[in-house]
Amino acid sequence: MNPEEVARLIRAGLPGAQVHVETPDNTHFSARVVAPQFSGKKSLARHQLVYQTLGELMGREIHAMSIEALTPDEARSRTEQ
Repeated sequence: MNPEEVARLIRAGLPGAQVHVETPDNTHFSARVVAPQFSGKKSLARHQLVYQTLGELMGREIHAMSIEALTPDEARSRTEQ
């Protein structure tokens, strides 16, 4: 897996999401996902939504993933600071 493939899968599962994925080795990834679907959800539920987009790849091709999951409003407020 490469970052572009992972980002594409997340976008397909969370339409309208802004996704940025990085990796040092194509098995450990970090993702920043900004999606309206996260509104009203706690961190664990947001991460579960992202994991669902990746399905069986988690624990196989994707050994580990660090996720920053934000709503559009949260992302805007972070960039304004």
